[in-house]
Parts: sequence; structure tokens; C-alpha cells
Amino acid sequence: MTLIYFILVLSVTIFVHELGHFIFAKKAGIYVYEFCIGMGPRIFMFKRKNDETEYGIRLFPIGGFCAMAGEGVEDDENVPKDKKLQNKTWMQRFLTIVAGVMFNFIFALIILIIIGFINGNPNNKPIVSQVPVDSPSYNAGLQSGDLIKTLNGTKINTIDRLMIEYQMEYGKTLELEVLRNSKLEKINIVPTEKDGVYSYGFSLDSTIRYGFFEGIKYGFSKFFSLIEQMFLVITYLVTGKLSLTNLSGPVGIYNIVGESAKAGLINLVYLTGYLCINVGFINLLPIPAFDGGRILFLIIEKLRRKPIDIKVENTIHAVGLALLMILMVAITYNDIVRFIIK
Repeated sequence: MTLIYFILVLSVTIFVHELGHFIFAKKAGIYVYEFCIGMGPRIFMFKRKNDETEYGIRLFPIGGFCAMAGEGVEDDENVPKDKKLQNKTWMQRFLTIVAGVMFNFIFALIILIIIGFINGNPNNKPIVSQVPVDSPSYNAGLQSGDLIKTLNGTKINTIDRLMIEYQMEYGKTLELEVLRNSKLEKINIVPTEKDGVYSYGFSLDSTIRYGFFEGIKYGFSKFFSLIEQMFLVITYLVTGKLSLTNLSGPVGIYNIVGESAKAGLINLVYLTGYLCINVGFINLLPIPAFDGGRILFLIIEKLRRKPIDIKVENTIHAVGLALLMILMVAITYNDIVRFIIK
């Protein structure tokens, strides 16, 4: 069942992304060779009447694509010039490229709002609720009702941000600034350790509010919170606070899907929304082969008021794709090693 859930979650995420590209490509009159979910050998393909596009499913459910005329290094002389991506207006090209990300984001937002309707809107302010007697937090002077403002010098606005920084500082002394009775108090919590597990000894307010508007509020707040998390992960990778070994590929996602499925359907749905945001965010990065890389070239074209040679641009994207595949192999190897050790 984990394999089935894995295929469904990935397929939905990829389908939504590629559907965005496909709809806007067709709307702009761009020739689409193939709209496919999966990679590798073909399993099932078909064509619709009076439509040049082949639709289908490929063997490995780890990707998908909407292959458009004008994306390749070599020019296809069999396709009319007016149906190639590079010969469309700047806005048509921009919308076609950015549509995949937008579809991912919109779909994820809808999922999160629905979850908010079902599960309610948990409090996201970092308010301390309980501090057990004789715990490290109690001994440091932390009190119920304290509002955490900073953690080890980092400004904290939400529980989500607190949890990210907590994970980054796990095992270290937590230097907190808390708001208590309109005054800022400084508290240093030294954790206790047993068998490699560190304990700080405090919990946060998790009051849940229900209602139509609370569901919408949850959807938007969680959406932007997840965007912030992904931005921080990229920042920490660049600054060296995180290494590439912390990233997960298909094998890691497979394990996460299995754990989410055990926790219930709603967790699996949440994971789908999370992955949609992840795919959308990663694709916005200005890296060759990603949608963000193509958008960067469009911005450069706009600034210099002259298009970049299409062969040069597509060659750069092809090289970027090759490097991306190498990175994916490395990440997958790390996933497998972690899986074996676990």
C-alpha cells in the first residue's frame, strides 16, 4: 500500500504542475509533443483526434513532463515557427513557464484550507503552555504563558518558525527571550540528555479554533509558513548550517509517505499539499533546467530588450538538467544508506 500511496502522491503533485504548463502552452498555441506522467519506458500512450500531443504514463513515477517545441537544443524544422515556444510573446512564454508553479501553489492552498475546515486552526503563536516541575525549563525560570520572541538570537513569530530553529539548535543550550507581563525576560535552558535524546521540558499552547474563516486562515498561514521553511532550508544549505545529506529524494519521500499513511488519510493529503509547495518552490529557484532558470532568462531578455540565442539558452538548461540528475543520484544514494541503517 505504501508503494500505491507513493505513486498516487507523486503523480498528483507532478500532474498538477505539468497541467499548468500544458494548459497555458495550448492556450498560447505552442506545439506540445507529449504530456506524460512518469519517466523511462512508455507504459500507455494515446492521441486525441485533431491533436498533435501524445498523452501517457511512463514506468517510473518519479517525474513527468510537458514537452514543448522550442525547448530542445536542436531546432525542429517539422514544427511551424509560430508554434514554437521561443516565437511567442514575452508574456505568453512567461505565463506558460510560471503556470506549473502557480498550479502547484493553488492546489496546495486548496488542500490546506480543506484540512483547516476539517481539523480546525491550531494556535501558531509560540506561547508556553506547560512547564513540568524540576524540568530544565522550570529550573531556568520559564513560565506558563510566556511568549517566545527569540531563540538563540533568531526572531520567532510562529510555532512553525520556532520548531525549525529548535531542530537546528537541538542538543544545544536554548537562549530564549520571552515576553512576560509586557517585559522581556532572558532565559537559558540547558537540556538533559539520555541515550542521545535531549529534553528541555516545556510544551506550547495548541488551542484549536474551528469555523469557516478559521479554516481559510489556517490554509493561508500554513501555506506561507511552509514557504518560509523552504526558504530557510535553502539559506541554511548555502550558509553551511545544513548539508546535502539532510535532503531527501524519491526513496526518502517513499519512507515519509509510508509513515504519513500510518497516521491517517488526512496526513497523506497534507503531505500531498506539502510536496506541491515543495515542487513549486524548488522550481522557482533561478537554476538552469528549473522553471526559475527559464524565468531568469526571460527577465534578462526584458532588461536587455533583446532575446537570448535560443540554442545557447537551451544548451545551458540541458547542462543544468544533467547536473541535476547527478545531484539526484547522490541524494538517492544517501536515502538508501539511511534506509539500510534504519
